[in-house]
Amino acid sequence: MASVLLTLSPGPDIIYVLVKSMADGKKAGIILSLGLVSGILVHTTLVAFGVAALINQSELLFTLVQLLGAGYLLYIAFSIYRSEASFSLKAQTTTDSSKNLLKRGFLMNVLNPKVSIFFLAFFPNFVWNTSAYVELQLYTLGFIFMLQALLIFSFVAVSAGKIANYIQQNNQVLKIFKWVQIAVFVTIAFALFL
Repeated sequence: MASVLLTLSPGPDIIYVLVKSMADGKKAGIILSLGLVSGILVHTTLVAFGVAALINQSELLFTLVQLLGAGYLLYIAFSIYRSEASFSLKAQTTTDSSKNLLKRGFLMNVLNPKVSIFFLAFFPNFVWNTSAYVELQLYTLGFIFMLQALLIFSFVAVSAGKIANYIQQNNQVLKIFKWVQIAVFVTIAFALFL
């Protein structure tokens, strides 16, 4: 549920899928989505082996990472609170080959350090057994995140025109998304503190 809400929230990835789909069609949006989602595997790998190493070294270090993650999630919630709920479809688009779209989506995701930091703060909180197969658990979470992101991005690509028109005509939607994001981040952070 938290992953779905985060993926739905207006951010650079989903807005780029929307803009690209409107400019070059749903196929371009879906290919771009595949590239974006494939980048998640890199972040999941970094988190899986980094967090697993921490757990193997010290339960105290893992708890520290969780608490730092909770603090980071509260920081994100505060940043969202301070930001304006706005939406812009202004972007230059060009017709790209499928290979270029896939590569662009992958690089957009992999080269975004905020994604790694977010995954480091987010995923360890859902590890259900810290004494066994931590890497496998984190990969499972990563694949669940990838699957739901691909489904949502593909839906956005297919529905690009209708979604853009609806959002531009109804500013309340962005305010609702803003507060849902804040609620998700704060809830996860407080669950960690407790």
